[in-house]
Amino acid sequence: MSDSFETAVVTGASRGFGRAIAGALVAGGARVVGIARHEQELLAVRDELGERFTAVAADAADEAVAQRVIREHRPGLLVLNAGATPHMAPVHEQTWESFSRHWHADTRHVFTWTGAALREPLAQGSVVVAMSSGAALRGSPLSGGYAGAKAAIRNISAYAAEESERAGLGIRFVTLLPRLTPATGVGSAGAAGYAERQGVDLDAYVASLQPILTAEQVAKAVLEVAGNPGSGPEYLVSGAGLSPIN
Repeated sequence: MSDSFETAVVTGASRGFGRAIAGALVAGGARVVGIARHEQELLAVRDELGERFTAVAADAADEAVAQRVIREHRPGLLVLNAGATPHMAPVHEQTWESFSRHWHADTRHVFTWTGAALREPLAQGSVVVAMSSGAALRGSPLSGGYAGAKAAIRNISAYAAEESERAGLGIRFVTLLPRLTPATGVGSAGAAGYAERQGVDLDAYVASLQPILTAEQVAKAVLEVAGNPGSGPEYLVSGAGLSPIN
């Protein structure tokens, strides 16, 4: 682990991709500040990963939390992974509340931490990895505003990269777009919903997603792009590995 990533912050660290990313970073020698709403789940992660993991039970979209954590811990790496589980229903069966939940969670928290990273600012050589989704490229007709919210994350990260360059801050911004996978809570809900929509059983639908993307592969992808100063701005992440998005 590079000295500049001696400390990392991972949002949504209590489960799924976030938990795997935190574990990979700790295994690589980093101290990790993990943020999530559910304290007991975070404490379970701390019990598993040990003293190099600091649990912060909080709303990752809270501006005061982002500012405080950055100032107290001075991370060299931010991994913005937190997000809501979609309400699986076609657009005409959504309410505005269910349709917009990802704008208030996924997008808002990336907006919040990205702004804090630029204003503080993070140290030269720091990296901000924002987790979008393959749905940002292909849509997701059963998950309300999820695809649009994840597309907005791509834009926020690109805008931030431009501002970092304009100000000479030396902060890198990278966006990862993981493909749908049943390996997480969000992905398993999506797989079940699309299997039902297509009129096939879940096992048959999951077979169509091969090779299945795992949380460990996503964690490896984060470490790969964060540790490579020459990495591009956006990558699709699938069970076959990283693919740059042109």
